[in-house]
Amino acid sequence: MNAVYGWRNKILRIDLSKGKVDSFAPEASLLKGYIGGRGLGAKLVYDAGRVDAFAPANLLVFAAGPLTGTTTPASGRVSLSTKSPLTGTIFDSNCGGSFGPELKKAGYDAIFIDGKSPEPVFIEIEDDRVELKSAGVLWGKNVKETTSLLKDKGRVACIGIAGEKQVLLASIISDAVHAFGRGGVGAVMGSKNLKAVTVKGTGSVDVYDRAEFAKQKKSINRLLIASPAISKGLSVFGTPFLVKITSWMKILPVSNFRRVEPDFDFDLSPFFAKSITEEYSTMRKACYSCPIACKRADRDGNELPEYETIGLMSANIQNPDYNAVVEANRLCNDYGLDTISVAGVLGCYSEIRDEGIAPAELLRLTEKIGEKDGIGERLGRGSKDFAASEGCSETAMQVKGLELPSYDPRGVKGLGFSYATSNRGGCHTRAYLVAPEILRKPKAIDPYTLAGKAGHTKLFQDRFAAVDSLVVCKFAFFGAGEEEYANILSAVTGVDYTSEDLMRVGERIWNVERQYNLREGFSKDDDTLPERFFEDEVNGRVIDREEFLKTLDEYYRMRGWDENGVPTKRTMKRLGI
Repeated sequence: MNAVYGWRNKILRIDLSKGKVDSFAPEASLLKGYIGGRGLGAKLVYDAGRVDAFAPANLLVFAAGPLTGTTTPASGRVSLSTKSPLTGTIFDSNCGGSFGPELKKAGYDAIFIDGKSPEPVFIEIEDDRVELKSAGVLWGKNVKETTSLLKDKGRVACIGIAGEKQVLLASIISDAVHAFGRGGVGAVMGSKNLKAVTVKGTGSVDVYDRAEFAKQKKSINRLLIASPAISKGLSVFGTPFLVKITSWMKILPVSNFRRVEPDFDFDLSPFFAKSITEEYSTMRKACYSCPIACKRADRDGNELPEYETIGLMSANIQNPDYNAVVEANRLCNDYGLDTISVAGVLGCYSEIRDEGIAPAELLRLTEKIGEKDGIGERLGRGSKDFAASEGCSETAMQVKGLELPSYDPRGVKGLGFSYATSNRGGCHTRAYLVAPEILRKPKAIDPYTLAGKAGHTKLFQDRFAAVDSLVVCKFAFFGAGEEEYANILSAVTGVDYTSEDLMRVGERIWNVERQYNLREGFSKDDDTLPERFFEDEVNGRVIDREEFLKTLDEYYRMRGWDENGVPTKRTMKRLGI
């Protein structure tokens, strides 16, 4: 394999405890077998062994993919891998913007961060120059101020006060608006006394066959334009276009997932994409090399919330004010907080109190979580811990400790099954069955049944493990598929990949992650959903427990795992693990 093309064949290694910086060339088999991004991060974190999430030995691995830094459509993303302090699982988080491409231009496939600095520091990278610098003047500042102070040093990924205080819902924010969200990854960064990473690169990523690359790029762009979900949905309205669809399908969570229809006097229309576009004169914003441009900002350039934030901070906590959601979203970005988990724990808090959360209280509680102050300290531990401390564990809408996204699984049963079997906890992006069950892409499947969902879940989980390793935006797969991206990967790297090769890489990554979680004590018992979805019928729908367990057994068989969900030796050998 010629690692000159696509990959930079260099991983930057930083030991914060010793203040030591060096680099190493990864084995060719590691890059070919795990590609980059999530796959590379998963293998490095797994090989590091068992650690406490806040131990200095817990790794932070920022990893780009071989397509990152090229002009491949929708390839401007980067992955972060670590052990989550919120869930205890292996965890990866995927961020857009330009941080990943800048890392590749600086000459690195990944940054491997170990140890804990004795004093607050930030990492400054400019091509071959890598320095640890004092972050004393930055400590105690939130994301936007920190980013502003460091912007001359290139692309910035940093934590706010929430990460410094090791709030378990803390994120890492890139260039003030792009989040490495979920799982408390910002708290891991804070535990290392690492405030920020800045990167500036002047190099470029070499492409093996430029003529073939141009041909494949044109093919992908044509498919993206031809997809109505992209050209008439995401590109026109951004992710909020989903609000109207999910409310119509009666899968938009209401009152902490107890209902799917708001009270008659609760007006959802201000949360619809058309209303937002008209009210805010929205502007399109795109990540590096992305023709979709799904992000939205107001007329002054300020970020506006995505679908998940809108869905969970509106009817699910009985907040009728879209403007409050906008402000809460900005507070989360500035403190460095995961909006899905903040909204999830507030839904739990709302149910326990048996009253909605008013707009002013939404902002007050968000700030308290970010400051780890008063009730915010307890809420910031996540819904599983908070609900248990109140003696109301049934109110925590989570899987493996991770709060659920804004789709009620009783109405999208495959998506719900994918929540249960996700390696990182309650997450819609592991299999992203939003595509076939809601948007009917690449083809429609019935959302109201578990029949056939074991196979669909495995297929989509393997697919998106590979996609997260390229690293490419999942939205691109509303139009293009594995074949197109395997073709362009081959053109970039000079290594022949087929769509089957990509799926095999994805399966390998999924099994490595599964082995990590089993080593941490997770078991078949954790592959489940909150009892509410098995017991409480909503809109005539409920998940049948017996059917769910049969589907789980079928899923294990399809994966080549035993009846307890443990990969067999034969499966591990077949995948070369």
